[in-house]
This record gives sequence, C-alpha cells and structure tokens, in this order.
Amino acid sequence: MHSLALSLSKTNAGHVAGGANLFIANDILPFMNEGRTALNASIDGLIHITIPVGMLQCNCSIIGDPATREALVIDPGDEVNRILDLLGRHKLIVKVIVSTHAHIDHVGGLSKLHQYTGAPVLMHRDDLPLYQAMDMQAAFLGVHPPDLTEVDQLLKEGDVLRWGSFEAQVIHTPGHTPGSVSLYLPHDAGKITGARTITSVIDEVGEKISIADLLKKTVDPENTREERIPDESEVILPSAPQLFSGDTLFAGSIGRTDLWGGSLEQIMDSLRSKLMHLPDATVVHPGHGPVTTIGQERQLNPFLQPE
Repeated sequence: MHSLALSLSKTNAGHVAGGANLFIANDILPFMNEGRTALNASIDGLIHITIPVGMLQCNCSIIGDPATREALVIDPGDEVNRILDLLGRHKLIVKVIVSTHAHIDHVGGLSKLHQYTGAPVLMHRDDLPLYQAMDMQAAFLGVHPPDLTEVDQLLKEGDVLRWGSFEAQVIHTPGHTPGSVSLYLPHDAGKITGARTITSVIDEVGEKISIADLLKKTVDPENTREERIPDESEVILPSAPQLFSGDTLFAGSIGRTDLWGGSLEQIMDSLRSKLMHLPDATVVHPGHGPVTTIGQERQLNPFLQPE
C-alpha cells in the first residue's frame, strides 16, 4: 500500500515537480454525552481540541466558544464518531466544517459529519476537482473511497468565518494542493474581559474606599504617585494569534508537492509572501504532527532559511 507522505524532505526538494460568511446553527444529535471540562481549553478563552484521526493521523481541530458553545471543525479526516463524542462532551454546536485541502486523509469524514450536524462544508474552489477524484486518491492508498458530500460554500482569500465571539481569516496558500487554505485567528479574535469582582472595601473609619486608593495609602502615604487602575472593560487577557496551516507548514518541514496539482514554487511563495508575514508569536497548528510557532519556523525550518 502506498504511503501518502505528508512533508517534503529537504534532501529531495530540488527534484520535486512542480466578506463575511453567515451560517445557520444546527443542533448536535440528542444522543451526545453531557459535557465536561475541555481537553485543551487555553487561557485565552477558546476551547481547542485536536485529535489525530485516520491511518495518516490527520490533526482534526475543534475550536469552540465557551460562552455560546458554537464551534468550527477543521479537517474531519476520519473517525467521525470520536469527533461527535468530543462535540457532545463539550456541548458544542457545529457552525461550519472547513477543509484546508481535499486530500483523502483530510476530507474522509466530511460527509458523515455534515450528515450528523447539518453544518455547511467549506473548501476552496481550486480543490473541487481533487475532491471529486476521491476514487483515484483511494486507489493510490489502496483503501475504499469515502462518501462525498456537497460543498456548501467556496472559500477565497480574505473571507472571514465567524462563530461565537471568534473569527478566522482565510488565507489561500496553494502549493501542497491548488486550493490549500490556512485559517488565521488574530490575537484579538475573541477578547476575554476579566471581571473585577472586588473594587472597593470599607476602611478603618467605616467609609467606602477603592482598592486603588487603599493601595496608595499603604505604599505611598503622601499620595505623591498617581497610578491608574484600568476599568473593567479594559482588562483584556492576552492571547497569541493562532494559525491552522493544513499541510502547508509543519514543524521543521513543509507539505510535499509531488502529488496532484502540487507546486514547489507555489508553496514557497505561499510561505514567504503570506505565512512568514504573520507575527513570530503566532501558534501554528499543522495538519499533522506537533504544534510550532511562526518565529520558530522562521529561524529553524530549513526550507525557510535565506538562500
């Protein structure tokens, strides 16, 4: 059986051939389990669950809003029952299903997840021929082809996907496939306001005094220093930008370009002219393998070093 190798080796790189969308909410099926704490809920307030699925261990990502319970699912490649179970545990309602590209290991579960959730399926127009050629892809791997579903909306550069308080910007990153896309959540995509539950106390003479003034009296009795405490609306917890890069960028590597419609020239242009312009602090969630950052890949990825 052939192996659909996902990253491009540096040693053979030279030999490789070359606004806003609105969605309708749909309830998850009632047999889902009751929720429990998110597996990887991060400090910036979003629920993010990643599970490797299928024989090629595609990273399927679930990104949820803990307040509205609305979620976006990226690359449900296989094992849809596991994905549905996680959605049910966390009481998440799927608003949209996104395919970063149409390779079989990333789209094998699209039809089933759409069937169970009713959520629309999105991918880039340039990968539709690849999606329709699932028999060819399955034969390459020696497996049965998965069921196909209708693509409800075609993605393009600059689209913005919104769910809950979050938004993701669509970046067209061709090269691994003609219609590969990455999803970028900027650092302020879903700001979390910290509530100041105690703002004042009663002082020693029985009068109400703000905590800020009390601190001034304690450490600066002459009141010579002015220090402004932010209002509740200004207390924003920091969050790093997030990038879901599909098979365009990996930790220490890039996507292979010797499959259908791949182009080394295009993927390098996508990396250098688009992804490498993102902030160094951007956390990268690749389609396979471990998490990395733009800054780390800029410094250490052999494909991204100056020539």
